[in-house]
Amino acid sequence: MKTELIVLSDDNIKQCLELKVASDQSQYISSNEDSLKAAEDSKDVARPFVICCDGKTVGFAVLVFDEDYEDTNDRYWLWKLMIDEGSQGKGYGTAALREIIRYFIEHGANNIRLSTKETNTNALSMYRKAGFCDTGEMIDEEIVLQLDL
Repeated sequence: MKTELIVLSDDNIKQCLELKVASDQSQYISSNEDSLKAAEDSKDVARPFVICCDGKTVGFAVLVFDEDYEDTNDRYWLWKLMIDEGSQGKGYGTAALREIIRYFIEHGANNIRLSTKETNTNALSMYRKAGFCDTGEMIDEEIVLQLDL
């Protein structure tokens, strides 16, 4: 399976906005439209990507690189990772996460942080299998995980 992170552009934004998670997952993740607005509001640090596997658009991710932030543990975040409901259960999430980790490494990150609700068991399982560990911190109602690179 060939997995790619492709920079969001006018050429692929329509496909990004058409992606949706399963209805029972909407409590865990903001809409792609809301995430795009947040990325635009933070365009100096946010990097949005569509996720393609074998040429098919299957997901969306927003990575954050805030290299000017004083706390080195808070510079690099995986703000969003979603796989379209029709593409779930096929290994695309795990493949995308591998590419995201590779991207962070190639761009000089020393760690990656993310947050999610404790009840988001499928996502937590995937993140923990990839080596993310609980930090003991909370952001609102979400636990924070970190992967040291």
